[in-house]
Amino acid sequence: MPENDDDRYQGRIHGEQFEAEVDPIGLRLLFMIIIAVMISLAQTVLGVATVVQFIILLINKTPNERLADFGTDLGVWVAKAARYQTAASNVKPWPWTELD
Repeated sequence: MPENDDDRYQGRIHGEQFEAEVDPIGLRLLFMIIIAVMISLAQTVLGVATVVQFIILLINKTPNERLADFGTDLGVWVAKAARYQTAASNVKPWPWTELD
């Protein structure tokens, strides 16, 4: 039975994760600051992508698939970054691990 999109994306966020070593607290703080800046940048990119997608919808009446997929990937990245930021996971998001 094929998975629907929601199941597939839930697996990317909450699926099996490899065990990452626990960073020393000072290094974790440094990573948390860097990731916080990256999340802020991601919000800006998401805002621009939203405006572009809306313009495309106005013109073509259908969304751009590549832009929609990019939005999904960005959302998955933000979710993984948030899990690291809140210590729900020790796995750092891209660029320290693979962007899946």
